[in-house]
Amino acid sequence: MNKYRDNGAIGALLDEYEKAINELKSLIKPLDNDTIATIIDNKTNDADCRSIQTILSHVVASGYTYVVYLRRGLGESVDFRQKQKLDTAQEYIDALNKMFKFNEAFFRDYPDYDLEEYNIEKKILTRWGQRYDGDQIIEHAIVHILRHRRQIERFLLKLNQ
Repeated sequence: MNKYRDNGAIGALLDEYEKAINELKSLIKPLDNDTIATIIDNKTNDADCRSIQTILSHVVASGYTYVVYLRRGLGESVDFRQKQKLDTAQEYIDALNKMFKFNEAFFRDYPDYDLEEYNIEKKILTRWGQRYDGDQIIEHAIVHILRHRRQIERFLLKLNQ
Protein backbone atom coordinates (compact mmCIF):
# COMPACT_ATOMS: atom_id res chain seq x y z
CA MET A 1 0.00 0.00 0.00
CA ASN A 2 1.37 3.38 -1.00
CA LYS A 3 1.29 6.37 1.30
CA TYR A 4 0.03 9.44 -0.53
CA ARG A 5 0.36 13.09 0.36
CA ASP A 6 -2.95 14.71 1.23
CA ASN A 7 -2.41 18.25 -0.04
CA GLY A 8 -4.37 18.08 -3.29
CA ALA A 9 -2.66 18.85 -6.59
CA ILE A 10 0.62 19.69 -4.85
CA GLY A 11 0.56 16.32 -3.13
CA ALA A 12 -0.19 14.53 -6.40
CA LEU A 13 2.70 16.27 -8.15
CA LEU A 14 5.12 15.49 -5.33
CA ASP A 15 3.97 11.85 -5.18
CA GLU A 16 4.49 11.37 -8.91
CA TYR A 17 7.81 13.22 -8.88
CA GLU A 18 9.06 11.04 -6.04
CA LYS A 19 7.84 7.91 -7.85
CA ALA A 20 9.74 8.90 -11.01
CA ILE A 21 12.90 9.60 -8.99
CA ASN A 22 12.58 6.27 -7.17
CA GLU A 23 12.33 4.43 -10.50
CA LEU A 24 15.48 6.21 -11.69
CA LYS A 25 17.32 5.38 -8.45
CA SER A 26 16.35 1.70 -8.76
CA LEU A 27 17.69 1.66 -12.31
CA ILE A 28 21.08 3.15 -11.45
CA LYS A 29 21.66 1.52 -8.05
CA PRO A 30 23.35 -1.65 -9.38
CA LEU A 31 25.60 0.21 -11.84
CA ASP A 32 29.35 0.23 -11.30
CA ASN A 33 31.51 3.34 -11.69
CA ASP A 34 32.83 2.31 -15.12
CA THR A 35 29.32 1.82 -16.50
CA ILE A 36 28.26 5.21 -15.18
CA ALA A 37 31.26 6.98 -16.74
CA THR A 38 31.34 5.17 -20.10
CA ILE A 39 30.70 7.45 -23.09
CA ILE A 40 27.86 5.73 -24.92
CA ASP A 41 26.84 8.43 -27.40
CA ASN A 42 29.93 10.14 -28.76
CA LYS A 43 28.03 11.54 -31.75
CA THR A 44 25.58 13.75 -29.87
CA ASN A 45 26.08 17.50 -29.77
CA ASP A 46 24.45 17.55 -26.31
CA ALA A 47 27.19 17.26 -23.68
CA ASP A 48 24.51 16.24 -21.14
CA CYS A 49 23.66 13.09 -23.09
CA ARG A 50 26.97 11.33 -23.69
CA SER A 51 27.06 9.00 -20.70
CA ILE A 52 24.91 7.94 -17.78
CA GLN A 53 27.10 10.22 -15.66
CA THR A 54 26.40 13.29 -17.81
CA ILE A 55 22.69 12.49 -17.90
CA LEU A 56 22.47 12.12 -14.12
CA SER A 57 24.45 15.31 -13.50
CA HIS A 58 22.03 17.13 -15.80
CA VAL A 59 18.96 15.58 -14.14
CA VAL A 60 20.06 16.56 -10.64
CA ALA A 61 20.93 20.16 -11.60
CA SER A 62 17.67 20.53 -13.53
CA GLY A 63 15.67 19.32 -10.54
CA TYR A 64 16.99 22.30 -8.59
CA THR A 65 16.48 24.67 -11.52
CA TYR A 66 12.71 24.21 -11.62
CA VAL A 67 12.30 25.21 -7.97
CA VAL A 68 14.72 28.11 -8.36
CA TYR A 69 12.38 29.43 -11.07
CA LEU A 70 9.39 29.07 -8.72
CA ARG A 71 11.19 30.82 -5.87
CA ARG A 72 12.43 33.61 -8.12
CA GLY A 73 8.87 34.02 -9.39
CA LEU A 74 7.90 34.78 -5.81
CA GLY A 75 10.65 37.37 -5.44
CA GLU A 76 13.33 35.29 -3.74
CA SER A 77 16.96 35.76 -4.68
CA VAL A 78 18.12 32.19 -5.27
CA ASP A 79 21.05 31.05 -7.39
CA PHE A 80 20.94 28.22 -9.88
CA ARG A 81 22.97 25.14 -8.95
CA GLN A 82 25.93 24.11 -11.06
CA LYS A 83 26.12 20.63 -12.49
CA GLN A 84 28.24 18.31 -10.40
CA LYS A 85 29.97 15.31 -11.90
CA LEU A 86 29.80 12.42 -9.43
CA ASP A 87 31.45 9.01 -9.68
CA THR A 88 29.17 6.43 -8.11
CA ALA A 89 25.56 5.36 -8.28
CA GLN A 90 25.24 5.97 -4.54
CA GLU A 91 26.49 9.53 -4.91
CA TYR A 92 23.84 10.15 -7.57
CA ILE A 93 21.16 8.51 -5.44
CA ASP A 94 22.11 10.80 -2.54
CA ALA A 95 22.11 13.82 -4.88
CA LEU A 96 18.65 12.89 -6.23
CA ASN A 97 17.37 12.57 -2.65
CA LYS A 98 18.73 16.03 -1.74
CA MET A 99 17.30 17.54 -4.90
CA PHE A 100 13.87 16.13 -4.13
CA LYS A 101 14.03 17.46 -0.57
CA PHE A 102 14.75 20.90 -2.08
CA ASN A 103 11.52 20.53 -4.09
CA GLU A 104 9.55 19.43 -1.04
CA ALA A 105 10.91 22.38 0.95
CA PHE A 106 9.45 24.80 -1.58
CA PHE A 107 5.95 23.46 -1.00
CA ARG A 108 6.47 23.43 2.78
CA ASP A 109 7.51 27.08 2.55
CA TYR A 110 4.55 27.89 0.28
CA PRO A 111 1.78 25.39 1.18
CA ASP A 112 -0.87 27.54 -0.54
CA TYR A 113 1.16 28.13 -3.71
CA ASP A 114 -1.21 28.74 -6.62
CA LEU A 115 -0.10 26.22 -9.23
CA GLU A 116 -2.15 27.62 -12.08
CA GLU A 117 -1.55 30.90 -13.89
CA TYR A 118 -3.48 31.73 -17.05
CA ASN A 119 -1.93 35.11 -17.83
CA ILE A 120 0.99 34.39 -20.16
CA GLU A 121 2.84 37.49 -18.94
CA LYS A 122 2.82 36.16 -15.37
CA LYS A 123 4.13 32.72 -16.32
CA ILE A 124 7.77 31.87 -15.65
CA LEU A 125 10.06 32.39 -18.64
CA THR A 126 12.75 29.72 -18.65
CA ARG A 127 16.21 30.03 -20.15
CA TRP A 128 15.17 27.55 -22.85
CA GLY A 129 12.41 29.94 -23.93
CA GLN A 130 9.27 28.21 -22.62
CA ARG A 131 6.77 29.85 -20.29
CA TYR A 132 5.30 27.75 -17.49
CA ASP A 133 3.06 28.16 -14.47
CA GLY A 134 3.94 26.21 -11.33
CA ASP A 135 1.86 23.20 -12.31
CA GLN A 136 3.46 22.99 -15.74
CA ILE A 137 7.01 23.38 -14.50
CA ILE A 138 6.64 20.58 -11.93
CA GLU A 139 4.92 18.38 -14.53
CA HIS A 140 7.88 19.13 -16.81
CA ALA A 141 10.24 18.14 -13.98
CA ILE A 142 8.49 14.78 -13.63
CA VAL A 143 8.55 14.02 -17.34
CA HIS A 144 12.18 15.15 -17.49
CA ILE A 145 13.07 12.36 -15.05
CA LEU A 146 11.02 9.85 -17.05
CA ARG A 147 12.63 10.79 -20.35
CA HIS A 148 16.14 10.50 -18.99
CA ARG A 149 15.35 7.24 -17.17
CA ARG A 150 14.27 5.87 -20.55
CA GLN A 151 17.44 7.20 -22.14
CA ILE A 152 19.56 5.45 -19.51
CA GLU A 153 17.62 2.22 -20.08
CA ARG A 154 18.44 2.49 -23.79
CA PHE A 155 22.10 3.21 -23.02
CA LEU A 156 22.24 0.09 -20.87
CA LEU A 157 20.79 -1.97 -23.74
CA LYS A 158 23.55 -0.66 -26.01
CA LEU A 159 26.21 -1.55 -23.44
CA ASN A 160 24.86 -5.08 -23.11
CA GLN A 161 24.78 -5.84 -26.86
